[in-house]
Formats: sequence, structure tokens, C-alpha cells
Amino acid sequence: MNSGSSSIMQDFYDLPDPRDDMNKKHLAADIVAMTICGVISGADGWNEIERFAINRLKWFSTFLVLPNGIPSHDTFRRFFLLLNPDMFARRFVSWTKKVAQVTKGEVVAIDGKTLRRSHDVDQDPLHMISAWATEAGMSLGQIPESAKSNEITAIPKLLDTLSIEGCLVTIDAMGCQKEIAKKIVSMRAGYVLALKGNQGSLHEQVRDFLDYSLKENFQDVAFEKVRTMEKDHGRTEERTYYLVSDIDWLEGRKNWPGLKSVGMVVSKVKHKGKTTIERRYYITTLETKDIKDFARGVRSHWGIENSLHWVLDVNFREDHSRKRKDNSAINFSFVVKIALNLLKREKTLKASIKSKRLEAAWNVDYLEKVIS
Repeated sequence: MNSGSSSIMQDFYDLPDPRDDMNKKHLAADIVAMTICGVISGADGWNEIERFAINRLKWFSTFLVLPNGIPSHDTFRRFFLLLNPDMFARRFVSWTKKVAQVTKGEVVAIDGKTLRRSHDVDQDPLHMISAWATEAGMSLGQIPESAKSNEITAIPKLLDTLSIEGCLVTIDAMGCQKEIAKKIVSMRAGYVLALKGNQGSLHEQVRDFLDYSLKENFQDVAFEKVRTMEKDHGRTEERTYYLVSDIDWLEGRKNWPGLKSVGMVVSKVKHKGKTTIERRYYITTLETKDIKDFARGVRSHWGIENSLHWVLDVNFREDHSRKRKDNSAINFSFVVKIALNLLKREKTLKASIKSKRLEAAWNVDYLEKVIS
């Protein structure tokens, strides 16, 4: 067994096999290894994984047992359909903690994504809540929920699986909840939580105060601000970030653990002769002196769409996946995140995820680098 290939299996080789003993012609560890390698190399379904494994039989034979050769696509499908996703999730998190270098100050963005074609006649589409280390560029964990409204209960469960001490956690308005804020602070992390109408009085108070203060040029209000400018294909976006730590006027502030400031982002976009202005509001554990960290946290959270969700859709065709029966959609999503993390971590090839997947398919030496 070569060292590179064996390293990927250290956290997955002992996954409990869900199949009956009578039907076990192929080892669970072999199935998992071939699936991960196949997805890294561009396979997006069970048939493609089988074809990839057949074409890489000689290489797989150097580190897998393969007592009965390469499994059929039905065997791959059946294994992940039956596999306990909670067990897979634990191995995924354990493995991620080893490969993702999450350091103090890292922005951890938590956001949900619906696997749009994972629905069935009697089944809602799968909604996955993910934690993304924005600077490391890696998925830290995920937890499934059947509907977006359940993000409120799913986020604390996801946080329980993470190591976020010293990090800055960003969540959209759905996750702006007192218990979630309490959970983050108890884990010795900070937060930037978006505000919208779902927070009622809190959102109204912050919006009205900051809008009025901006109108009056923040007269008699201690604040900090920072401005950024981005230009791309004729589109210019200017963002101004404001942070105010004097919040004695805010009713109910003591009910929010760790709350120190309220913030606002004014985004002015100019494109094709038109100008649009949008304001967003936040609560945070940061102070005014941390205005640059506030801006970084907000920008990083917006970036999860391009860094994670867009990549999953465009490069791994996640929204086109028709896997829906039993545990197949959840478990395959874990495999995709493993593949993405490995491809992101590999730095010798300066190329897109799509190009890296092609290189792994063509060049077994490069595939070896990715999984080692």
C-alpha cells in the first residue's frame, strides 16, 4: 500500500458496513476509496465511478484488497444508499480537523444550500447546512435538514461538531437567534449575524438608528468606517462598512450573549448607467476598533456563494444530481465535500477545480498528490 493512498483511508476505513454479511463481496473501505478517487477525477454518478475504477484497476490494486475485483455501479449505489450518514459525518469532521488548518481569526461562514433535484413525490428536496472556512477554502462540516426553516435547529447541531475557538462565525438572518449567539460565545468564538425582518424589533431599532445616524453624518455618535471598491466587467461596487459600539439605546441588548456593536453596510453598485444602493444591518461581538475584521467577515460570507455553492453546482453538478433515495443524496454530498477539500488543499497545480479534476483523471501521479 503506498503511503499517499493509505492516508485518505485512515479516517474512513472503519465505517460500519450497512450491508448484510451474505451480500458483502466487496469491502466497505475499498468502495469508499474508489468513490472518493472517482469523484476527485470527475465522476459525478455511480456508473462513472464504476468505469473510472475499472480503468484504474491496476493502480487500485496497489493499495486496496479488491477480493472480487471492481464493484458494479449498483453496488456503489446500494452501499451509500444504506450507509448511516451520521457515522459518515463523524468521520468527515474528524478527517477535516486534520487537513483544514483553521487558525485564530479565521472567518467561518455558515450557510444553507438546497439540492434542488433531490426531491421525490413524497420527499422534500434536501437542504444542507454547511460550515466553510473562508481563508483556508475548505468545508468544515455539514448537517442535513429537510426544509430551510429548520436551519434554526440545525445550526447549533452543526456548531457542536466544529472547533471554532478564536474564529469569527458569520450567519445570514435566518441564523440570527439568541441561542445560536449563546452557543458561539460559549465556544469562545465571535459572530457577525445579519439582521432582517425576522428579528422584528431588533432589526427595526438597528435600522432606524443607523439610517438616522448616517443621515446626520454620525454627529455625536462614536463610530468607525472603512470603504472598499471593486471593479469588474464594467460593474463598479463601492461598499462602506459602519460599526457602532455605543448601544445603550438598544432594547433587549443584554439578551444577546457577547453583543458589543451594531453594523451597517452600504453597497452602491454602478452598472450600465444605472446606480443601485442597498443597506444591510448586523449585530456582532466585534468592537469599533475591529472595523476591518467586520468588513472581512461580511465580505467573506458573501463569498461563500462563489467559493462553495457555485463550485458545487458548476464543477460537481450538485443541483443536477438525481440521487434522492434513502441516504444516497446526503452521503454523496459528503463525498463531494471530501473531494473538494482535497482538491483545494493541493497547491502544486495552479488551476481551477475543473482543471484539477481533469488532471487527476488523466494523470495518476497527480491523483496521488491530491489524496496524499
